[in-house]
Amino acid sequence: EVQLVESGGGLVQPGGSLRLSCAASGFTFDDYAMSWVRQAPGKGLKWVSSIYSSSKTTYYADSVKGRFTISTDNAKNTLYLQMNSLKPEDTAVYYCAAIQSGTIATMTALNEYDYWGQGTQVTVSS
Repeated sequence: EVQLVESGGGLVQPGGSLRLSCAASGFTFDDYAMSWVRQAPGKGLKWVSSIYSSSKTTYYADSVKGRFTISTDNAKNTLYLQMNSLKPEDTAVYYCAAIQSGTIATMTALNEYDYWGQGTQVTVSS
C-alpha cells in the first residue's frame, strides 16, 4: 500500500520557520520526483517545489525561491521542506506528491501525479 504522510505543520509568526516532512512507503522512492503543493483557503492547488530523488535536482516557484528549501533523505524515504521567512500568504494546506515520469512541465501542471499525501496545515499569523 502506497502512503505519503506529511507532518510538521502548525502555527508560526511571520518571519518564522517550519520544516515539513513527508514519509513515503509502498513504492521505490528513488524512481520518483517528489513535490510540495499547497492550497490556500478558498484557492486552488499551487505547485511550490520539486526534487528528483535520484539526482537531487530542485525547482522552486518564484514565490518561495530563496526562502524554502526542498530536500530528501533517500535512506529514510522522506521528503522535507524547510520554510524560512514565512509570510501570511504562505498559509495553506501543504501536500506532498510523487510522480514517476516527472518533467518540470508535468510537475507544475499537477494533474499527472501518481500519489498524494493527506496534507498538513501551515498557518502564518501574529
